[in-house]
Amino acid sequence: QVQLMESGGGSVQAGGSLRLSCAASGILHRTYCMAWFRQAPGKKRERIAGLYTGDGSAFYAGSLKGRITTSQDNAKNTLYLQMDSLKAEDTAMYFCAATPVLVWGGVCPEDPSTYDFWGQGAQVTVSS
Repeated sequence: QVQLMESGGGSVQAGGSLRLSCAASGILHRTYCMAWFRQAPGKKRERIAGLYTGDGSAFYAGSLKGRITTSQDNAKNTLYLQMDSLKAEDTAMYFCAATPVLVWGGVCPEDPSTYDFWGQGAQVTVSS
C-alpha cells in the first residue's frame, strides 16, 4: 500500500512562492503516474500537474503552465511542486496522488478517480 504525505503548505502573499513536497512510501510497482491536484471550496478537484516516474515526463494544466514545476527525487521517493507568482485564486487544498503504470501510454490521467493513492492534503493560502 502506497502512502503519500504532503508538506510545505502555508500562507504566502500574492507574487510569492511555495514548494510542496510529497513523500511516498510503500512503493511496490516500478513506475507510477504521480499528480498534484488542488481543490478550492465549492470547486471540483483539478489536476494541475502530473509526472511519470519512469522517465520524469511532466504534464501541466494550461492555466498554470509557466508558474508551476513538478519534479521527483528518486533517491528520496519524493515528488515536488514548485509554485511561483502565486495568486489569490491559487488558494486551495493541494493533494498529491499516485497510480501504478503497467503499460505507459504517454500521458498521465487527469481524472482524479483514476488515482489509487492520495495524500492528506496541504493547505495553500495566498493573500492579495
